[in-house]
Amino acid sequence: MGWQWPKSLLRFLLACKDKASIAKAHSLIIVTGLVNHGNCGVKLLRMYARLGDLFSARKVFEKLPQRGVDVWNVMIIGYSRKDFPNEVLGLYHRMILEGVRPDSSTFTVAIKACVSLMDLEMGKEIWAQAVNFGYEFDVFAGSSVLNLYAKCGEMDEAMLVFNKMPRRDLVSWTTIVTGFVQGGRPREAIDVYRRMQKEGMEGDTVLMLGLIQACANLVDSKLGLSVHGYMIRKDLPMDIVAQTSLVDMYAKNGYLEYASIVFYRMPHKNNISWGALISGFAQNGFAQNALALFVEMQCSGFKPDLASLLSALVACSQLGLLKLGRSIHGYIVRRVDFEQVSGTTVIDMYAKCGALSHAQALFDRIDSRDRISWNAMISGYGVHGHGKEALAVFLQMTKTNLKPDHATFAALFSALGHSGMVEDGRHWFNLMVSEYNIQPTEKHYVCMVDLLARAGEVEEACELIGSMKTKAGLAIWVALLSGCHNHGKSMIGEMVAEKILELNPDDLGIHALVSNFFAIGRKWDKVASVRKTMKETGTRKVPGYSAVDIDGKVHAFLMEDKSHSEYEAILHVLDRLDHEMRFHDQDERLAPALASKTWVRSNANEHENPWGGCWQA
Repeated sequence: MGWQWPKSLLRFLLACKDKASIAKAHSLIIVTGLVNHGNCGVKLLRMYARLGDLFSARKVFEKLPQRGVDVWNVMIIGYSRKDFPNEVLGLYHRMILEGVRPDSSTFTVAIKACVSLMDLEMGKEIWAQAVNFGYEFDVFAGSSVLNLYAKCGEMDEAMLVFNKMPRRDLVSWTTIVTGFVQGGRPREAIDVYRRMQKEGMEGDTVLMLGLIQACANLVDSKLGLSVHGYMIRKDLPMDIVAQTSLVDMYAKNGYLEYASIVFYRMPHKNNISWGALISGFAQNGFAQNALALFVEMQCSGFKPDLASLLSALVACSQLGLLKLGRSIHGYIVRRVDFEQVSGTTVIDMYAKCGALSHAQALFDRIDSRDRISWNAMISGYGVHGHGKEALAVFLQMTKTNLKPDHATFAALFSALGHSGMVEDGRHWFNLMVSEYNIQPTEKHYVCMVDLLARAGEVEEACELIGSMKTKAGLAIWVALLSGCHNHGKSMIGEMVAEKILELNPDDLGIHALVSNFFAIGRKWDKVASVRKTMKETGTRKVPGYSAVDIDGKVHAFLMEDKSHSEYEAILHVLDRLDHEMRFHDQDERLAPALASKTWVRSNANEHENPWGGCWQA
């Protein structure tokens, strides 16, 4: 028979609940000479490790005459729980060198340490050893290496391991789904979930969270609604992370009403929750709602974080609220790290609000400009018709280490189009292909066709469309028709209009453009046909409006809207401006230009005020 512990000493050691009492027991064991007898040292080691006293545990460990795999695992797991991955790997390698055979727990914890260190190569090495020792199909070691591959973005490697696992638990499925989502492959994440369903597995909150994020990235509202419904039916717990993800998913899918309902039902909110809904409003064009929620956030005691501030800046740029945008800029400078992302957003805000000198001054102060910064500056000048300045910024960029990309050239061509700089557009379009090896995409063709069509070069625009290697999309034909409309190119325009109608556009504004083009050519049967199609959709074209910020209040001006308090005064000013432009402009080029325009008027007659009806040039 082996040596037996005195029962009283064993009961005393097991009763120890703190470091002081274990230290007393340790001293008693040393004094009585029992330290090297039986498994006394092992039990002492476990007690120290259980309380997290790894320093004392390590001292006992080093003095043990014999150390089996269980003893090594006590120390390895103890270091893992305290988040000491380097110590875990150090003991693992020492264990191998001393000839001790690792088990499932050893490999699982050692690979987990590699995840903490993001050391993919070391993890692969340990996994290869696990396979050699016969643990290739172990569910615990397999789940650990799945997590390693997923965190390091090696999802193809992860799937090879996953497909070989004879038994997959919920942790394994969740790791694969979330790994694909975090790796920017949401479609594959959903495919894995479908496969999981076929195998009869049900997901938990963590897996559903991954699916919600996948739906947000894919803009898949149908599946997103289904996942939310599943969580409600299964009564899965939804913490602040899950609820915020639902807000984000609904907002990115354009379901802002649903996003708001989830948001306002949240018992607890944080900055990320507020930021998700503010961003959703701003990105979907509801700038006023975004700013109202931004104010509500601060009134509720939350300090806006960088994400909320950037969304508020986007809203300011949409409404042209320069004063508020400048205030937010000041807040960012005083309270938040003004790094590259926020700098670019502020530049974009100033540019879109027309404060190009402020945008340029800020741009000049940024030390490390990336392509997005350059593109924002080029686009800002272009939107306001400053094509020469946009080209100057582009040329300045070409002298740096940064090369223009697809977005840079699209911004440049758009800027040149707004300024009628046709020769420059042709020149840089050719250089984009020949010198920068960038093949034109649909967006580039749209910009170039728009550039040529605006300048009346409709025939050349048609030739450019004919040279495309892919089929021209709707936006290209609309740009060409707009040019035909403005320059009276009726023959080409009719062909383009028919092409647009064949593509069956959803945008009623495009139908209105086609209808107006046929009206100028007095093709009344075709006008009637287009108007009939518009009527059958059951909706009307949403009229455009202009907005101006005066003393912090936004005034919107809508076609045929007579509700503004200063309506009569506005009409008086417009009449005066109309009179001056037609008859008293010293340039005298405006009068014949206005006289040569063909105007299509609806809901008005000759005796009505010309500004009260709906006018379209």
